[in-house]
Amino acid sequence: MPRHSQQSNPEALRVRLIKLLTNFENNLKKGDLRKQVRELIPAFHLLRDLGSSLVPHDLNAARDRILFYLKKYPKTVIQGEELMVVSGIGEWARRVRELRVQLGWPIVTGVTISEMAKEEEIKGKRSGFPKMAPDEYMLLEKKQDREAAHRWNLANEIRKKKKLSVRDKILGFLRANVGNVVTGEELRYVAGDKTEWARRARELRTEYGWPVMTKQSGMSDLPVGTYMLEMDRQSHVHDRKIPDDVRLKVLRRDKYTCQMTGCGWSIYEYNRADPRILELHHKHHHVKGGSNKAENLITLCNRCHDDLHAGKKKLPG
Repeated sequence: MPRHSQQSNPEALRVRLIKLLTNFENNLKKGDLRKQVRELIPAFHLLRDLGSSLVPHDLNAARDRILFYLKKYPKTVIQGEELMVVSGIGEWARRVRELRVQLGWPIVTGVTISEMAKEEEIKGKRSGFPKMAPDEYMLLEKKQDREAAHRWNLANEIRKKKKLSVRDKILGFLRANVGNVVTGEELRYVAGDKTEWARRARELRTEYGWPVMTKQSGMSDLPVGTYMLEMDRQSHVHDRKIPDDVRLKVLRRDKYTCQMTGCGWSIYEYNRADPRILELHHKHHHVKGGSNKAENLITLCNRCHDDLHAGKKKLPG
């Protein structure tokens, strides 16, 4: 049975550790390898005890010590070795996963962030998000998502469906969570930890017309490293070829507000009771040669967009 770290007075542990290492000098002069290794075991345990004793002593569980440390430094890149030290156990990475999966703490890993950056869902300094190494972690906010456990159970079910492609698994998960913020960690998991997951999530928006939003693609209040499917609806085929940078330029120009006379619905009014989304409409229809340039595009909410195509409304001006 693995030994659990024992919390105690840090200074007392430090003194004991120094004494052990000082006495170890004599063992180094001898050639008995096994004796050298066995003599270091107490020092190894003392180091773990010292690390776990740096946090409040009422935090008996390694998972609680890790969470305490992350909450003390939110939105800060934390090295895995730091969590190893404060946890005092060898299986610290599993405890981090439990915090994320079972308890819903928004902890992102460097692996997921680097894969998002590769697909330009996070763009350098403009995102305000620092670079992260694969073995680094960050707590996005000190707020627990109590629905996360349910989502992870759902993700596990979808993940096991062998006949579905990575893209379809991600879409299935997003459609089951319409209007809810999900993390890149969840999408990576549902994709079977395939490195292509971020590319497939991006393709759902840019090639297949699903309103999968990120902070970078225009929904500025979304935390970095998260996604949201605004509505269970695909955009019209001819609207799917609008580049992300042009789409964002038009949304900003129109102040994220429907430009139809008498509407004026804004993305900032989004709520589940009125789950509208903003779409771009070609003033000169794309199928008739209209360009994807900003001057040929106008922002409409999906209701006004549908009414326009149905002939129930006309563009202003």
